[in-house]
Amino acid sequence: MSHTNVLEVRGGCLCGAVRYASNTKPDMVVVCHCANCQKNTGSAFAITFAVPRDAIRITGDTLLTYQDNSGSSGHTFHRSFCSHCGSPLAGYGGAYPGLIFIKAGTLDDPSWVKPSTHIWCCSKQPWVSIEPDARRLTRDLD
Repeated sequence: MSHTNVLEVRGGCLCGAVRYASNTKPDMVVVCHCANCQKNTGSAFAITFAVPRDAIRITGDTLLTYQDNSGSSGHTFHRSFCSHCGSPLAGYGGAYPGLIFIKAGTLDDPSWVKPSTHIWCCSKQPWVSIEPDARRLTRDLD
């Protein structure tokens, strides 16, 4: 996706110790239903948006990062969270070179978020509904 359409995104953790900002339109908004995202969020799925890693500025306190090696891609996925309040904020890994996925729930204004793709639908909880026009993938992104 082209980055010609600019959308300012700002957000941060629950306690405010970590903040982020980007002036780059997200490459994608994804709902991940994998078991690891369910555990990471404490919910049925994770809603994230992706931007190039060099297009986001993270300020404030240092994030802690968990190296998740339990995914089926064979690549380590780094899950970053606030060291004070534990809010999960971001993830990146070898399966998605150059991208960082930001948790949409950490946005100051998440009203623009509309997921276009659902991944790992094979792990979706049975009570979760997916919009009829959304792209659905059984496993990971193509």
